[in-house]
Amino acid sequence: MSAPEVESYLPELMLFIDSLARDYLSGKLDSWPAMTERVHNFYSPAMMDKVESVLPGWKEMASCADAQTLIHVTSVLTALVLCPEYQSATPHQQKLMKWIVLFHDLAKKAHPGRRDCIHGFVSASLTGKILPRLGFATNNAKNIDSWAALTASAIIKHRQTAEDIQANSRLPEIMEGIDQIFSRDAALVIKAVLFHMSIDVVKQWPQAAPLTTAEIRAYIDPALFPLLKIMMLVDNDGWAFFEKAIKQNDRAETLAAFAEVQKIITVHDSN
Repeated sequence: MSAPEVESYLPELMLFIDSLARDYLSGKLDSWPAMTERVHNFYSPAMMDKVESVLPGWKEMASCADAQTLIHVTSVLTALVLCPEYQSATPHQQKLMKWIVLFHDLAKKAHPGRRDCIHGFVSASLTGKILPRLGFATNNAKNIDSWAALTASAIIKHRQTAEDIQANSRLPEIMEGIDQIFSRDAALVIKAVLFHMSIDVVKQWPQAAPLTTAEIRAYIDPALFPLLKIMMLVDNDGWAFFEKAIKQNDRAETLAAFAEVQKIITVHDSN
């Protein structure tokens, strides 16, 4: 069964994203106040209800920190369609990438001055519960709820800061569950969401619980690699959408980081 198109569920949203991308390129959209106004105008109560019906949790995500995450996800979707790596990806990869971006911050609890370091795992757990309802195939649907509970609860305290961080020690169970329960397409979407907070890419924003070299070898395969790379490129773009110098620096650092990841998984594959 082929993965569904986002446009089949949310055509208005993707048309809105295309309009933002065109206006960004033309210079008509050139500031955060302008983006914020466009976002608030688009997401009417009726549109919020429609997105919520497809992505349960969207309204709660959007309610945090004066819609900060809603604006960010919309910016990331816009950055996605403008991203050179996305534009050169296969149509199938592009289809999966739209879902990955929509899901990546679904469980994020944004608070001023504090990072949510567990939302990659929690958003992945929601993703796994929602994808079958959208037409993604599964191999063992009866185990989804127990897998989702395991993934959402894989949380420990950081030794120095005492903040909640993802428990990477639980990844063997989490990854085994993904591979057993979900089809390949669904698994790729879930894994990209799961790991979008797991690789150090921008030096100014180190991850709270990055994967070790051994974990990268174990969990990032050649099919996941380009999707995760694009996700992290456009996630950074979404934060620096109107800051050209920061955007260029973050892109360069992310590409360099993924060049190192590429070496790790290439060595692993050759063995």
